[in-house]
Amino acid sequence: MEQMILASASPRRLELLRQVGIEPVVEPSHVQEVITSTIPGEVVMELSRQKAEDIAGLHRGEPVIVLGADTVVAADGKILGKPKDREDAIRMVKLLQGRSHQVYTGVTLVFCGENSSQNTSPVITFFEETEVCVFPMTDRQVEAYVDTKEPMDKAGAYGIQGKFAAYVKGIVGDYNNVVGLPVGRVCQELGKRGIKF
Repeated sequence: MEQMILASASPRRLELLRQVGIEPVVEPSHVQEVITSTIPGEVVMELSRQKAEDIAGLHRGEPVIVLGADTVVAADGKILGKPKDREDAIRMVKLLQGRSHQVYTGVTLVFCGENSSQNTSPVITFFEETEVCVFPMTDRQVEAYVDTKEPMDKAGAYGIQGKFAAYVKGIVGDYNNVVGLPVGRVCQELGKRGIKF
């Protein structure tokens, strides 16, 4: 297949792509993120598109596919980003414990090698939603988890593939979506365009 560029520094997204046999070049986008919606699914699609198009702009006409992605956690429809500090992380985990919440990942694929003469490239943008149910946690358990420092760079202040797995009761939807990339859906979208990986 054409070379894929991952417009993200996430080691988790890179690992998921490698898992299915895609070895992307990593070129993180540092675009200033602009959000015009408060609806989680729309927000992640917007942000993934901004990241993908930022990097795609550097590769117009080249036979590459740029993948941008963004993940948010939402509880009661309100988006939880990455925690600002320890107290913020504790607040978020307390909000999630003992109940269900949703994880949204938006993905944008920009096909740079196509229609380059018009300076536009075909773009696919979609999102996946996964429901995550968390066991009840004591204040002590919440603080002990936060003190592992694992939550600090993660949306919603937890990583399902890390120590937080001890508190995950179950999920409805794509597990990889919670990790940071619905890689199955990405492969399906590439397959629809006849791209083998």
